[in-house]
Amino acid sequence: MASQGHCLRYEGCNFFRQRLVLATLSGRPVKILKIRVKDESPGIRDFEASFIRLMDKITNGSRIEINETGTSLYYQPGLLFGGTLDHDCSVQRSIGYYLESLICLAPFMKHPLRITLRGVTNDQIDPSVDTLKATAIPLLKKFGIDGEYFELKIVKRGMPPGGGGEIFFSCPVRKVLRPVQMTDPGKIKRIRGVAYSVRVSPQIGNRIVESARSILNNFLPDIYIYTDHLKGANSGKSPGFGLSLVAETTEGYVISAELASNPQGQGAAILPEDLGKNCAKLLLEEIYRGGCVDSINQSLTLLLMTLGQQDVSKVLLGPLSPYTIEFLRHLRSFFQIMFKIESKTFEERKGADKVLMTCVGVGFSNLSKTIK
Repeated sequence: MASQGHCLRYEGCNFFRQRLVLATLSGRPVKILKIRVKDESPGIRDFEASFIRLMDKITNGSRIEINETGTSLYYQPGLLFGGTLDHDCSVQRSIGYYLESLICLAPFMKHPLRITLRGVTNDQIDPSVDTLKATAIPLLKKFGIDGEYFELKIVKRGMPPGGGGEIFFSCPVRKVLRPVQMTDPGKIKRIRGVAYSVRVSPQIGNRIVESARSILNNFLPDIYIYTDHLKGANSGKSPGFGLSLVAETTEGYVISAELASNPQGQGAAILPEDLGKNCAKLLLEEIYRGGCVDSINQSLTLLLMTLGQQDVSKVLLGPLSPYTIEFLRHLRSFFQIMFKIESKTFEERKGADKVLMTCVGVGFSNLSKTIK
């Protein structure tokens, strides 16, 4: 738990990004101690060091101190600056690991962020760029973050362990966010998806689509899954394939699920048919959990609600993930904000129990955005 006082103190390497992102937005310095002290190789990992470098690039005047063993970190945030940047991400984690945090910070920069990230675009740990493009971007638009330069584009795909992918993300800045009332998820009306394959037979994409449709067609007819096969320089350095599925509701909300093949030389080989079926089942499970936002975007939604104007925002979520629960604790530490949590059950709809999250925004304002 965080100790009270000006500088927040934490121990351990869990929720590393949450702490640095919230410290940057709230302007409160943070100290993280005892990072993997009992590990064979103690201290911060390469991907965390790369994340710290990225935070340093997008801010102006941040102070970062790491001790010799890398087991303690002091971070005093500067001003979010933005601009045109590029960053080479560590191939230990996918670009999604970095992009998730950038999506949280980008609307509050001084200059609109235009960034090129290189590394692994799809892996088994973090949300892929495809899924973030399909779910997080529409979510930001509901909070009033939109504009002509708002895009997320996959230039090259890169699978682990070699990487070699490249994406481009640009986001406009906003002075304030508008409050939201997302209480009725609606019913699922269509499913879209992307089956991608790199440095393997193009036929694999079709096999994934066939097997995923064999399950989803029992659910509803409007299904369209694109196949994305990249060749040559655009296909990264390692072979692999995967599937990203998105279900859209009648009220305009999106729910996602995804799966990727095992990295080359790690674990047993997985058949494209099995991957397609398992991903379809994951999507159906996510639909069962329900709510207006899927599990991977719960924390982003709660953050944007917190930073909204001093007005009531409501969102209906499925069961909270452990990551989201810890995120709520962090929001209380950094912003002194508490959510009202009500359990909701719907008689006419099957599915998991829902929670209605209500809060009054802290009235966060982007101070560095000049008013024209």
